[in-house]
Amino acid sequence: MVMIGRPPASEQSRLIFWQCRTQGATVVEAACAAEVTASTARRWIIDSGGVRPRRSPPRSARFLSLEDREQIDVMVRDRCSITAIAAALGRHRTTISREIERGTNRRGYYVASTAHRAAQARSRRPKPAKLAVHDRLRAFVEKQLTKKFSPEQISRTLVRRFPNDPEMRVSHETIYLSLYIQARGGLKRELTSALRTGRALRKGHRKPGERRGRIPNMVNVSERPSEAEDRKVPGHWEGDLIMGEGNRSAIGTLVERSSRFVMLLHLPGGHSAQNVREAMAAQIGELPEALARSVTWDQGTEMTQHAQFTVDTGVQIYFCDPHSPWQRGTNENTNGLLRQYFPKGTDLSVHSAEHLRFVADELNDRPRKTHDWHTPAEKLNELFDGATTA
Repeated sequence: MVMIGRPPASEQSRLIFWQCRTQGATVVEAACAAEVTASTARRWIIDSGGVRPRRSPPRSARFLSLEDREQIDVMVRDRCSITAIAAALGRHRTTISREIERGTNRRGYYVASTAHRAAQARSRRPKPAKLAVHDRLRAFVEKQLTKKFSPEQISRTLVRRFPNDPEMRVSHETIYLSLYIQARGGLKRELTSALRTGRALRKGHRKPGERRGRIPNMVNVSERPSEAEDRKVPGHWEGDLIMGEGNRSAIGTLVERSSRFVMLLHLPGGHSAQNVREAMAAQIGELPEALARSVTWDQGTEMTQHAQFTVDTGVQIYFCDPHSPWQRGTNENTNGLLRQYFPKGTDLSVHSAEHLRFVADELNDRPRKTHDWHTPAEKLNELFDGATTA
């Protein structure tokens, strides 16, 4: 038979393509390296949900090879017994009997090539995904996703919530795959919106830069007390603004470094320096002294009244170096979580103070890997009790 058109891509081409993607190549660059068209490469990405497919392990010796089946074919034609065929191949006679039964066509002939193709097709049939067949487990996972738990948080929560129930176990990777690869079944694609990224495909991370102005009389983060670095003493906070559409609206964020406890600043009148100072002073003023030691911020103009804030509250503000968001890493990570609730490009002024408290409560009640799957609220209480009894 004469084949028309481009021959199908080989497994080697797929391997080269995904290796290039892993190393940061664009789709077009990886497709060129794999010698396939860009449309073929994009189809691979869509079919796999953006997840690099797992390589199939080599077939075990316990499976019959094509050569084994060809020998069975010859011996069947020679009218050898099943026992003789099994002895020649070093297999159990039940294996040979089952193979001949499966591989015999409607005309009553065993054909090695046909039997081998059928066996390969059977081996490629995926077993039902765990989340597709376990209703109680799926219901729990879906409920936690709607509460914006990450797949890893869900996986760890299952262990804590159901310590003696092995059926209530699923890895975070299985949850991701059920969302990204719909053919596996189990979770609805709509639930991808509950993920932190909100994406239906996996993509690499990009590191955003930031541009801020200078502020007079700043105290650099390098002068922050050393106790803030090791996170053993509570009360050291990191702050920032998350901006709405066109930078016309904003929500202030404060994250306690030790516990990752979150407070949100309601800024209905805008994000001027005065509005930010007053909102932050009101929040910090509600804290006991042991939980109000310092705030670290970047060099945004909303902090031009930092000196007055320190006079009002007794809390010193320390400033990061320009273009150094990692100096507020805890806050940067939390801002990413908050974008699940407050997407970029939306008007943030529509959110009430009550809604901000609801969002903060949800984040503070999520288990965190860094706290051995305890919540920020639990961790803050623990640290506060330790600080007041020391």
